[in-house]
Amino acid sequence: MSESGAAAPEAAAAVLAALSFDRDGLVAAVAQQHDSGEVLMLAWMNREAVQETLATGWVCYWSRSRRALWRKGKTSGHVQRLVELRVDCDGDALLLRVDQTGPACHTGEHSCFFRAARGKDLVAIAT
Repeated sequence: MSESGAAAPEAAAAVLAALSFDRDGLVAAVAQQHDSGEVLMLAWMNREAVQETLATGWVCYWSRSRRALWRKGKTSGHVQRLVELRVDCDGDALLLRVDQTGPACHTGEHSCFFRAARGKDLVAIAT
């Protein structure tokens, strides 16, 4: 990975070869803040989103609802710069270590994981 977050074409080919996409052509991608370890969000990537992310160093997902590439932060400015991409042991999930600008969640929360089971309730927590 270069300083910009972009990977060499050879690395992209190796990553794609290691992935096991589901029947819809998707793989789960967990975004984690690179310096704090905070889990920010879970989204999905197809082959094209993985390729674009590795080529540009800016995270791109696949929107299942819009059925289109989703360039994180394109409209909101809440971008994710790729610091490191990791492939899990089975090749069916990615860990994207990112530098997040602004909130990661579409609700405006810093992390999409801002609700926790506490006793009998699901409560909002500070993220």
